[in-house]
Amino acid sequence: MAQLTVRLDDELAREVKSHADALGRSVNGWVVAVLSAAVDPEFADGVAERTRGRLARAGLLVLPARRGNHERPDPATLRAARARAGTGTPLAKIVSDGR
Repeated sequence: MAQLTVRLDDELAREVKSHADALGRSVNGWVVAVLSAAVDPEFADGVAERTRGRLARAGLLVLPARRGNHERPDPATLRAARARAGTGTPLAKIVSDGR
């Protein structure tokens, strides 16, 4: 069985745990079910809607509670974040360096 290591910011990790708890699942079980639903053609229907539909049909869609008025991020900030994404040290290098 393969393993996958994922780095999450603390808020996302809390939300993942909260969603798993709300469904009575372990975090690992919930993540595996979410990933399975995201790639299984049996759950397929346009991109965001198709994924949302898959998650809903798999019983994994938990809508977030409304926490005030959410604004979209500034486009320049978003572009800068996208440019920085994935520029860290690859996990394979960290493992091979024995850290």
